[in-house]
Amino acid sequence: MQQVRGVVARAKGKPVSVETINVPDPGPGEAVVKIQTCGVCHTDLHYREGGINDEFPFLLGHEAAGIVEAVGEGVVNVAPGDFVVLNWRAVCGNCRACLRGEPWYCFATHNASQKMTLEDGTELSPALGIGAFIEKTLVHSGQCTKVAPDADPAAVGLLGCGVMAGIGAAINTGAVTRGRSVAVIGCGGVGAASVAGSALAGAGTIIAVDIDDRKLEWARKFGATHTVNSKEQDPVEAIQALTGGFGADVVIDAVGRPETWKQAFYARDLAGTVVLVGVPTPDMRIPDIPLIDVFGRGGALKSSWYGDCLPSRDFPMLVDLYQQGRLDLDAFVSERIGLDDIEAAFEKMHHGDVLRSVVVLP
Repeated sequence: MQQVRGVVARAKGKPVSVETINVPDPGPGEAVVKIQTCGVCHTDLHYREGGINDEFPFLLGHEAAGIVEAVGEGVVNVAPGDFVVLNWRAVCGNCRACLRGEPWYCFATHNASQKMTLEDGTELSPALGIGAFIEKTLVHSGQCTKVAPDADPAAVGLLGCGVMAGIGAAINTGAVTRGRSVAVIGCGGVGAASVAGSALAGAGTIIAVDIDDRKLEWARKFGATHTVNSKEQDPVEAIQALTGGFGADVVIDAVGRPETWKQAFYARDLAGTVVLVGVPTPDMRIPDIPLIDVFGRGGALKSSWYGDCLPSRDFPMLVDLYQQGRLDLDAFVSERIGLDDIEAAFEKMHHGDVLRSVVVLP
């Protein structure tokens, strides 16, 4: 067992604290990873606010990259010294989704069997089964994806959640291809990544929608061809006007609220696709939409889980594109901070001041 520093949320809505954490030696199928960087994701704030569940105390952080320090019995996919991006969907290979050849939907993903604890032995709930606002963390070895060792950890670590969710929402879930029209509603980290993914796939028209002009400017840098401030104009009408009066082929809701989902529903073309990648809260309900509209507009209404990604396939590919200069992951890194700066990063996120604050550990 090792003792390291980590960021803990002890109670709903209370400020986080940096505390001493007990990290067990890896057991069968497990790995200890020395964290180099971890992005501050909105999901971590959801955990702190009790929006995920009430299994406090939480060890926050999940969007991370680092070096494998030790592995347990039976681990063959990684070895000490490997540079890895952590993922929260380590596929099992045996569930009904995996057996039918759709492992990105795996219904029995792996986490470490052992628990990290506070110094007094209190068990921690690691965010998304990772817990990476910490100097070293314990994960299932399947949560470790090897990528090019010379890539910048602060940039590629963001593939561990938000950037992968956004890119995957466009490419994997939305099946955006050359010449398609795409609208992205909400241009924070995930939405900006959806814009980047659409550009990477060769979309012809990419419309970014937000209420914040700063985010719309970010979206332009990632490849948006048009922007719409939805405080100033109706986004459905604007998207239709920019697509010949028809609506976009794919509309991605990166906000996850009833009103934005309804906008996405009506802003798509006939037989178009709506992709919900923004995460709603449990109390939200689908807005009142006539069922005949659902039938009459055809197409598909999809949810995107983690960008429907397969980490072993997608992470190395996207890191390769990053290193070729074809995917600007550096642009997502707004600032580099320390473990003691998480609360300030949450505040900046709340005000829309950053795409990603990234914790860098020595």
